[in-house]
Amino acid sequence: MTIRLTQYAHGGGCACKIPPGELEAIVAGLVRPPGDDLLIGLDDGDDAAAIRLDGDRAVVATADFFTPVVDDAYTWGRIAATNALSDVYAVGGEPLLAVNLLGWPRDVLPMELVTEVLRGGLDAADAAGCHVAGGHSVDDPEPKYGMAVTGLADPGRLLRIGAGRAGVPLSLSKPLGVGVLNTRHKATGEVSVEAVAVMTTLNRDASRAALAAGAVCATDVTGFGLLGHLYKLARASGVTAVLDTAAVGYVEGAREAVRAGHVSGGTRRNLAWVAPHLEPGGVPEETLLLLADAQTSGGLLVAGEIPGAPVIGELVPAAGPAITLR
Repeated sequence: MTIRLTQYAHGGGCACKIPPGELEAIVAGLVRPPGDDLLIGLDDGDDAAAIRLDGDRAVVATADFFTPVVDDAYTWGRIAATNALSDVYAVGGEPLLAVNLLGWPRDVLPMELVTEVLRGGLDAADAAGCHVAGGHSVDDPEPKYGMAVTGLADPGRLLRIGAGRAGVPLSLSKPLGVGVLNTRHKATGEVSVEAVAVMTTLNRDASRAALAAGAVCATDVTGFGLLGHLYKLARASGVTAVLDTAAVGYVEGAREAVRAGHVSGGTRRNLAWVAPHLEPGGVPEETLLLLADAQTSGGLLVAGEIPGAPVIGELVPAAGPAITLR
C-alpha cells in the first residue's frame, strides 16, 4: 500500500504559515529593539536571530517546520531540513548544529516512515556540514517536521532584511512556482522532479556569493511568496522595489498548474495582503498569483548582483507603493 503523506495534512509546506498580516498583529507587542549584543531581533521580520559572542563571531538561531509538501517521507525530510537551514544562510551565517522537531500521528501512520523523514533531514544537514543531535517529538494529529538550527556568522557582515538601499539591483537565486506544483501534487499525485530539485538545493552558495559581493541585505523567499517577502524588505529598508516581471524565472509547469486551479489559500492570502502596497502595472492575475506563490525552501532574494542569479529588479527611493511591477 502506498501512503500519500500529503493527504494527512490540511495544507502543505510553507503554505501552512499563519497569514503574514495576522502574524504581524500577533507579535506587534512583543518587539524589542536590538541591544548592543542582540544584532538581529524581531523588529523587521528577519529570517533568523543573531547575538554577538565577541568581535568576530555571532550566534545565529532559527526554527522551521511544516506539514508534508510531498508524499515521499525521505524527500519531505530533505526539503524540510533544507528549508530550515535556509534561514541561517539568509542572514549570512553558516549552520553548525540542528535538532529535529517532529509531530507524528503515531496511531495513524507507520512509525517506519518517521525513520525515513529523519534520514532525509540528516542527509540535508550532512550536505550543509551541519551536525544533527537529538530533538523533540510529540504525538500530533498531523505529521509535521523541521529543525531548530544554530549557526555562526561574522557580526560585521550580516545580511539584514532592512539594509536595502536605493540604486541597488535585486537578484533571486531560485525560480518560483514550487507552491502551485506542490498543490497540484497534493491533488493529483503528479511529481515535479524540477520542483523537488529546487526545494532540496541549499542556499549556501547564494549566501556566500552575496557576502563575497559585499551585499548587506537579503531574505529567503518562502511562505509569503516573492511579493510578500519583497514587500517586507522594501518596507523595512524604506525604499520602493521595482520588479521586472519578465526577468523572474519559473519552474517548468508552474503556469499550467495555475491555469488548472492548483493555487493554495496561502498564495491568495499573500496577494491580498500585498495588494494595497502594490502597483500591478497591468500584470495579469496568473502572473500575480505566481509572484505571490507560497514557496517552500525557495531562493535567496538579495539586494545586489550575485553570480548565477538573474537580476529581477532594483531598489529606488521610496515613492508611492512599496512595490511597482513593470
